[in-house]
Formats: sequence, C-alpha cells, structure tokens
Amino acid sequence: MVTLKSKRNEIKKILIDCDVGVDDALALILAFHSPEMEVRAMTGVNGNVPLGAVFTNIQKVLSLIRPKNRPLIARGADRPLKGDTIHAHSVHGSDGLGGAKIEVKQGKVWWEEYSGPADELILELAYQFPNELALIAVGPLTNLALALRKDPAGMKKLKELVIMGGAVRTRGNATPYAEFNVYSDPLASQIVFESGIPITLVPLDATHQVFLTPGCMEERVKPIGNAFSQFVIEATGYDTGAHRFRNRDNIFLHDPLAIGAVIDPTLLKTERLSLQVETQEGEYYGKVTENNDGPKIDVGLGVDAERFLEIFLSRLS
Repeated sequence: MVTLKSKRNEIKKILIDCDVGVDDALALILAFHSPEMEVRAMTGVNGNVPLGAVFTNIQKVLSLIRPKNRPLIARGADRPLKGDTIHAHSVHGSDGLGGAKIEVKQGKVWWEEYSGPADELILELAYQFPNELALIAVGPLTNLALALRKDPAGMKKLKELVIMGGAVRTRGNATPYAEFNVYSDPLASQIVFESGIPITLVPLDATHQVFLTPGCMEERVKPIGNAFSQFVIEATGYDTGAHRFRNRDNIFLHDPLAIGAVIDPTLLKTERLSLQVETQEGEYYGKVTENNDGPKIDVGLGVDAERFLEIFLSRLS
C-alpha cells in the first residue's frame, strides 16, 4: 500500500454523499482503505440509480468493506429540485453495481441507520465537528442544496467540500455540454457553487485522465486475488477470458479521484474560477461555464494520474 505521511491527529473526518453506481463503489473502497481519513457517515441521493437502489448499494458495499467503525447512513432526495429524474443504467447496470455479487447477511450490519433525512445528518455532523468535517459529494448535489436552503450558516461550518461533477473546458458525458451529476440537478449545483463554502471541483477535465485499462486489470487488479479485486472485475464488466471490458475500452475513475483529492490535495492541478450553471432547460441545460462573478472555487483541470493510480491500486488490497 502507498501510505502518505500522516499523524493520528491529521486524520480527516469525512462524510460522503453518493448515488452508488460502479465508480461510487470504487470510491468507497478507496475511502475506507485510506488511513488518512475516517468516514463518519454516508448519505444517498437519486442519481445513477433510483434512491432505493442507491441505499441498497450503500449497504452492499459496506458489507463488502466491513468497516471497523460503522458509519451512519441516511436516505436523501429521491428527485432533483427541478426537472425530471434521470438515471444511468446503461453505464452502471440495472442494479447500479454492474451485476457484481455481494452477499448481505441478515442480522449482520456494518452501518448505523440515521432516523432523519440526509440533509439533517449533514447539518448535524457539521455542527458536531465545526471546521473539521470534509464533505465529498460524488452524485447530484440535491442533498447539499436542501441543507443550504435549510441552514446556510450550518453548512459553512464544513471544513471543505469536494465535488465530482461538471465539464468545464471539455465535452460532457450526459450531453455534449453537460456532465451527468450536474445535469441531474443543475439548480442544486448552482446553489452549491454560490454558497461561499471552500470548494474543490473535480470535473471531467481531470477524471478523464484517470482510468483502468485491460492491461492494468491483467497486471495489477487480477493478481491481487481478493474480494475487492473480484468486485472490480465483476462491476466493471471485465471479461477475463477476452481480456477486455464488455462495453467500453476503459473505465474512468471519476468518483475515486474525488476521494484522492482529499487523501492528497497535491494530486490535482487547480485553477481558481467562478462558475455558472445553466439552469434553463434547452440544449445547454446543465452546462458549466466560467464567468467573472460569484465566489471562486478551486477547479481541478489536471491530475498526477500515475501517482493517483498507484494509490488507488495499492489500496484494493
């Protein structure tokens, strides 16, 4: 394992807001296997799959990881603030995990279920750990926008907010202009970008630079030979006989890179930008553009891909 220098008192308290599909699951494995961070809670939001499947997948992935300290989990928004719900079954499969098999044993849980909604849990932890809690958002930003509407002062108690989303100077993946997470709820994204909270954005500009290839699967993932490497093989649809992914040339590590940006912020090459999200329906719905107004955020436009991949792959074991 690649371990970064860290003292015990430097371990970061983390809340992960997610819409668990395949890359979310890989991000969770990386987070729980990283000594630099302590995952206190996970909140689910409608996105890659409907909210019910997201919540089931959170439990499945935690059953795979079996964390020593059980995190709180909470259900969040089942629809965007505005517009219709969309999902990404064509990318993540009908179950959201690419059909990977994970056994969830009845009576054995690796989490604690929170009684209230996700936005309440986010605010509760922000107050409990003022200026200590990092929130990593790897799905649509609906839960965060709801918390901001309810208590903007409470949300500003977050130490930082790291977001996987947007396509700033590159092509989108939901439309030619928009990235999926932002496109799923552009209004929520705009509310969060304008919040004044310290934000690091990890857009497609950076995440398209980090990916798993068939060669990497053969040389680095398969030889690990544990439950986590087997999950990666199954979830990504890697055909070990044909030595290729079933539906694509490689697998982008979108959400794991957001985790990596918290493990080691020097992985990203960032610029301070003010961003605007198109919230009016039409051709450019969900498009992120640069402007001169509003709070500036750190936007990752480049990444040390080799160093990140080494961290990610070493921690599968």
